[in-house]
Amino acid sequence: MGLFSLATAAAGFITIGTWESMASSDETPPPASISPPTIDQLRNLTPQDNREHQSSSSLIYIAVGLFSVLFIVDSLISIFNAVSSQDPVGVVLPLQVLGIAALFCLYSILGLAPNFFSTVRFPPSILDLILLFAFAEEFLLYYQQRKDTSGIENRYFDLMLVPLSICVISTILELKTSFKLHNYARMARGVGLILQGTWFLQMGISFYSNMIVSGCSLHQKSRSNYTIRCKGHEDYHRARGIATLQFNCHLAFLVILAVSMYSIMIKKNGDPNQFLQYKPLGTVMMEQMGNNGHFTLDSDEDEAIGEEENVSKKKLSTIELSFNGYVSHE
Repeated sequence: MGLFSLATAAAGFITIGTWESMASSDETPPPASISPPTIDQLRNLTPQDNREHQSSSSLIYIAVGLFSVLFIVDSLISIFNAVSSQDPVGVVLPLQVLGIAALFCLYSILGLAPNFFSTVRFPPSILDLILLFAFAEEFLLYYQQRKDTSGIENRYFDLMLVPLSICVISTILELKTSFKLHNYARMARGVGLILQGTWFLQMGISFYSNMIVSGCSLHQKSRSNYTIRCKGHEDYHRARGIATLQFNCHLAFLVILAVSMYSIMIKKNGDPNQFLQYKPLGTVMMEQMGNNGHFTLDSDEDEAIGEEENVSKKKLSTIELSFNGYVSHE
């Protein structure tokens, strides 16, 4: 994959992730008086009752299918390039990407099938499982990809596991959750897809442009078989540190985006009365003081000492009375 391929992949992931997050925030919860329906019931609603939801889902399926086809075409081009370059490793690597793209393409086809064939309807859990398998296979691809153990690209591949983990965990949570948690899981997956897209763009800029780390260079045997090597040990450490710093900047951007999306979801789907229950700390303290009727700065230790003094005074007065009584009796 070259700079253009990685930039196209980044645009696709960012678009789908943004769409996914916006769709999760647009969904409205059921009335409070009615028990929340399950995810299967929500997805199996008729087109008349859930027309807007089906339209949004169809657009996401179309986008996923389109970019899956682009990945398949790019993988085939990489295979032919590796064959012409007589690079056996370059032939195997695109086959893994081809399998992942085929799973995403199958996910989009099965999701769009009910729009063309009204009698065909797949259980929603099947679509979620296909999506989960695709993310899991992509996770294994970047986890096991070690063409050159000393290559700087391995650091970028390791950091790619973070957004992939978010996508895997959120998809698992989406399988069997309540309506509210379903929205949050879908939003988390959208954020993970956006982070994956921005990191694809960062990898393309870092690998195939003049903005590569000083002292390091790209060595490419074929279109899919490449590595980034540095001159010295210090250059390797600096390159890994810069990659981590770049990822932290991407992650900070996504945190800001996630907080913004969460506030939108709370505003649309949350209970507005729960924000009215907040009381300033000063107000709560004044109410407690009013209920007690008095306020004192004396501590518990001062009260204990005062009680001991009162007890000692009572004992002294008792002794004096008894002594006076005894003398008077004499």
